[in-house]
Amino acid sequence: MTPLISKPSSLPGMGASVNPNGDGVTFRVWVLYADQVYVAGSFTNPPWNKGKIPLAREDDESNFWSVFVSEAKEQDQYKFVISRKDQPDLWKLDPYCRQTTGHIDLRNGSPRYHNCVIINPDVFKWDKKQFEMPPLNELIIYELHLGTFINNGQPTRRFLDAISKLDYLVELGINAIEIMPCTEFVTNTSMGYNPSLLFAIENHYGEERSVQRFVNEANHRGIAVIFDVVYNHSGPDDLSECFWRFDGWHKDGYGGIYFYQDNRAETDFGATRPDYGRYEVRQILHDNAMMWLHEYHADGLRLDSTINIRRSRQGDLPDGWTLMQWINKDKQSNRITIAEDLEDNEWLTKKIDEGGAGFNFQWDIGFYKAIRNNVVPAEDQSRSMFSISDILTKRYNNDAFQRVIYTESHDEVTEHFGVKLGRMPEKIWPGNANSWPSRKRSTLAAAILFTAPGVPMIFQGQEFLECGTWTDNADINLNAMLDWTKVQKNNGIFQLYRDLIRCRRNQEKNTKGLMGQHINIFHVNDEKKIIAYHRWTQGGKGDDVIVVANFSTQSFDSYTIGFPSLGTWELRFDSDSKKYSNDFNNKGYTTTAGEGEYHGLQYHGNVGLGPYSLIILSQ
Repeated sequence: MTPLISKPSSLPGMGASVNPNGDGVTFRVWVLYADQVYVAGSFTNPPWNKGKIPLAREDDESNFWSVFVSEAKEQDQYKFVISRKDQPDLWKLDPYCRQTTGHIDLRNGSPRYHNCVIINPDVFKWDKKQFEMPPLNELIIYELHLGTFINNGQPTRRFLDAISKLDYLVELGINAIEIMPCTEFVTNTSMGYNPSLLFAIENHYGEERSVQRFVNEANHRGIAVIFDVVYNHSGPDDLSECFWRFDGWHKDGYGGIYFYQDNRAETDFGATRPDYGRYEVRQILHDNAMMWLHEYHADGLRLDSTINIRRSRQGDLPDGWTLMQWINKDKQSNRITIAEDLEDNEWLTKKIDEGGAGFNFQWDIGFYKAIRNNVVPAEDQSRSMFSISDILTKRYNNDAFQRVIYTESHDEVTEHFGVKLGRMPEKIWPGNANSWPSRKRSTLAAAILFTAPGVPMIFQGQEFLECGTWTDNADINLNAMLDWTKVQKNNGIFQLYRDLIRCRRNQEKNTKGLMGQHINIFHVNDEKKIIAYHRWTQGGKGDDVIVVANFSTQSFDSYTIGFPSLGTWELRFDSDSKKYSNDFNNKGYTTTAGEGEYHGLQYHGNVGLGPYSLIILSQ
């Protein structure tokens, strides 16, 4: 039995780290104000309170406490006990806890976790063939929420159940999944942006092995997996069992050692901003990012609300900026990071050695707003082709692929502060999302998305015309779950998205230009609401692409536009095709470009355009 007088562990690792040879566990925790720290658990004799084991301070100047317990093993339960003469003992969850035994349903009691569970992340057997990240200019991202993506009746299997839809996503054509935050929250359901623990997988979704298996299966199918992480605040739902006043100390009513102890702690979600200036807090956030990348083999991370990491209400937070730099510096070259900042700050995607934060991409909310403003209103005269031109040519640091563009995301389809935002088809005609205007204008928006320079992203169900206002609360609203019967009901819309993605990824080897940096918007007709642009990588046959979009209810049997080269231009995609819906018009056709300058290009030809439609042509 471990002696009551302990010595520090010589093995590395924070939290509960299983000895590589499988014999025993090191427990290590940072506690700033304590007379003694203990670990108690199912492995002590007697268990829990009567058998708690003291940790040793690692040196006279250190606030890290550790001990090696030979009797502890994987799946044992534990908690840390923090003892001070001036307060009752505090029983706390490990800030590095990898799994909990669950929490009480809020409908039946107060939110309280039970215990931490010891997990060894190294026992999972990964595929020997290493996954290769798609080139960044070829990424197509699919954002999903584990709580509402698929439900086979067992909430704790959500990650495992989602594996059953990976082949469907392959058929759709996406090659990256972005998973909304999936670490522990105390509420029954959540979008995930109220994390109470950073390292433990939400019990409703599964556990460590199921996440690893999901990533492994996705990678096996050529799909990258990106995890959404929240470092701008904690909770604010009940944090008392872990981070909040962890060792009992706090100042001026704030949250203790893990949080700022002044007004820098204040966020829109309470006074729960981590103290980025404290090394040990920076370390846990950095360690968490590295956990996703190394232990879960994540291919990327999306950092939520980076503006609230780099800035507080009182001004800039330089320590938050350097934290993001640190994470991006250590992420490895074959991993990606995405910033959700929503302020068009080019320094976020600038290289670290140039003073930037080092993200690969940032979300471009301006793209969404411009598309919304041009497809949602009922009257054609309200649409501006100049605003469409502006968002097509926008870039960060002169790189079109430093931005993630979208027409729907979790923020744009849900309810905020009582305002129901809703899916794009729902916005176009509330209560009648299957209407012709909703189908035509929402698919026009999607067609602009996949032909614009940038990294396109769609939100779960967008590809089969999910409607209404999305909610995470599947317990109360069963309509929160994706209605997978719509894949067949709206199969034409699904085919439209699939064909768009095939063009965007150049899978027929004749639309390479859609993966390139270059765009020339050579025709803007704001009166007739038509815009035409040329996309290319290096140029030439199979590369040059012409896109023409009609934002009006008027159709055109023959509309003359310029072309960059002579000869036949094949119709590769027409969002007006009857194969997508019987009430579409089939206006698009293959055409021939002849001599004669037009729209600043050397040649010209005629095209057919359906109402609220987009065509793609190439040679």
